[in-house]
Amino acid sequence: MGLLLLLASTTLLLASYLHPGSVTNAQQVFTIKDVSLSIEPSADVSRGTNVTVRCRASVSSSGQEALSREYTVYKDGSEVYTKTTSSSDDFLYLLPDARVSNSGKYKCKINIEGRQRTSNAEKLAVEGLSKPVLHLNKGVVTEGEELTARCTAPGETGSIFFYFYDKGEEIQDKQVNSNQAEAVLHFRSVGIHRIHCTYTVFVRPDSYKSEESSSAAVSVKELNITPVLEISPQHQIFEGDHLNIFCSVRVAQRSTDSMLLYLSEGTSLLSSGSNKVNHSMVALAKAPGLMFECRMEMGNVVKIANRTVPVTELFSAPTLTMSPAEVFQREPMKLTCNSERFASERIQRNELTYTLHPLENPMDTGVFSVKAPLRDFNYTCAARAKGIEKHSETLTVRPRVPVSIPKISVYGKAILGKPIQILCQSDSGSLPINYTLFREYMPENTTSVRLPIQEALFTVSISRPEEIKKFMCEASNGRRQPLLGPRLNATVIVPLSHARLSAVPNLQEILEDGHLNLICRVEGTPPVTFKWYRVGDSKPLNTTTTDELHKDYMVPIVTKEHSGRYYCEAFNHARNLVRSNEVNVEVRMAVWKKALIGGICLLIVSVLAVAVVLYFKSKRDGASLYDGKEGRATNGTRDSVASLPADISNRSSYSIPATV
Repeated sequence: MGLLLLLASTTLLLASYLHPGSVTNAQQVFTIKDVSLSIEPSADVSRGTNVTVRCRASVSSSGQEALSREYTVYKDGSEVYTKTTSSSDDFLYLLPDARVSNSGKYKCKINIEGRQRTSNAEKLAVEGLSKPVLHLNKGVVTEGEELTARCTAPGETGSIFFYFYDKGEEIQDKQVNSNQAEAVLHFRSVGIHRIHCTYTVFVRPDSYKSEESSSAAVSVKELNITPVLEISPQHQIFEGDHLNIFCSVRVAQRSTDSMLLYLSEGTSLLSSGSNKVNHSMVALAKAPGLMFECRMEMGNVVKIANRTVPVTELFSAPTLTMSPAEVFQREPMKLTCNSERFASERIQRNELTYTLHPLENPMDTGVFSVKAPLRDFNYTCAARAKGIEKHSETLTVRPRVPVSIPKISVYGKAILGKPIQILCQSDSGSLPINYTLFREYMPENTTSVRLPIQEALFTVSISRPEEIKKFMCEASNGRRQPLLGPRLNATVIVPLSHARLSAVPNLQEILEDGHLNLICRVEGTPPVTFKWYRVGDSKPLNTTTTDELHKDYMVPIVTKEHSGRYYCEAFNHARNLVRSNEVNVEVRMAVWKKALIGGICLLIVSVLAVAVVLYFKSKRDGASLYDGKEGRATNGTRDSVASLPADISNRSSYSIPATV
């Protein structure tokens, strides 16, 4: 028995791994092979067509018992229908009398004992909408009366937007989930209004718009209520006059319990009430006049009465001017406040009083004497007569700062023989500032500095360095006397010239073991940079900068290797390079060497002389020896060689060493 259970369990496990969509139990094994969805009669149909969404599942099973199948239909990802059946026939989802709202993507899913499979999606498109039908509950209304309009989309379903139009202009819209919508309409204008409606069905992500309904005429009759606006006085109104304004209505055979009245001037609400309102005020001059409005509101009815009241100026707004037009700090000035026009029918000019702010001192003449402030300052003035006060625009007084004594300097470097730029500059002073360059009290040129970033630069040329002190700057920035600055004190750089190289000691006296000084001299303005070269070498032997016009290069111990041709180069801040003449240095032998060589030569000569003397002396001494000791024959002749000693006769030669 245990063996049978083990075999059954193994069989079930193997069957579950044979196919991912297969399930097995003790009685039956099955697998879901495929699920497909189709739309009949077509995926594109006209409205009113009976549409069938067919879901076909291919299932294989081992037993005869029918499997319980759960079908789910989805439209645009949302579940729309679910049914459980044991039939193996195709599952049908019916859409009788299809509408645009049925359009979308459909797919189906089958579930058998927890195992699921879903079909591919298929899109259904239903074309065509029914014509909307408009119904009005009234054909004639009174101004402000409500009217109910109902728009119906016969047979349509889904999310629908309804739109209502009056004379082609949209006046309301409604969104509903049914095929009809109602709107309460109000008409503010009297006459015939033509109403129609349309609707739009929204099927994600598309929308479908219907045709227009038939139009219906609505007659709107005028409500017999008239607002009345009364103003006194009615003519020749001047500033300062008192105005009385009344707002009321004329009503014929109708209750006014729900009526509201609003009296306003421009955007200012003056008064409000139910039957009659009034307001009193002082007239002020405005262009084109005071605009009053009497507004009546009753329910949805609004009626308006307007009136513009011209008001003559009592006097014009004052203008504030200053004299003189340009002032410097702390200088006296006059501020004049004046109204150019006034209504002579109502006031005299002497009735006008003026006040300067912030001084607050009333003046009949409107002329105020003050001192210019140290910095920018704002003034305003006011003119007043018969309780009316008018203010001028703001006048900003910008006092000028006197220019300071100008400074003069060289811009960059002053090099003789080249154009020189001279800068004139004042530490303080309001722009524009006019600068004039003088040469010995004679004007050279003038320039105007109008912006802070500008500079007063003048280009001049001089032939001698001392001429630089002849220049001066003059500055002016207004009516005041121009200021002349000091003379220019600057160094003029004279370019180098006449470079000369000399040697110490004299070229004929340069000996070995002695010293050598190569002196380079120039003419010009220090500091000067000197360089010494040996002809044939590109690298300088020495470089030095000094505040003198000459400098030497010293060789402390001279040798034969120092012989050669030398020259020097020099430059200063003028950056012109000058080169000297070449000097030929020939190093001669030292005196002690000459003496040594002479002594050696004299010693050699002496030794040679002594040797020669000894030589000749030895020769002479040898001849005497032969005559006295070698013997002579009886007959007086010298002995023969054979008679000489044996050792002497065997020598080929014979000499006697000399002793010194």
